[in-house]
Amino acid sequence: MYKPIEVDRKNLTIMGVPFSDKKSLERAASAIGSNMFEGWEPTPSKIELYRDFAAGKISPAKLVDRLSELDR
Repeated sequence: MYKPIEVDRKNLTIMGVPFSDKKSLERAASAIGSNMFEGWEPTPSKIELYRDFAAGKISPAKLVDRLSELDR
């Protein structure tokens, strides 16, 4: 079941997670929304991981490892 999440375009946050600019926020919101329709359930921790991955701060392998840890 799809549940809306808080996207604050004025303060550049998704579920309270800050983004550096509007473009990054919009890309993340689109990707998160698409994945939610496939059954993925976002949390602030998962959104932080996605933000850091999209910014190149963590590798794909690290993303998978950390997501696996969160889903346990």
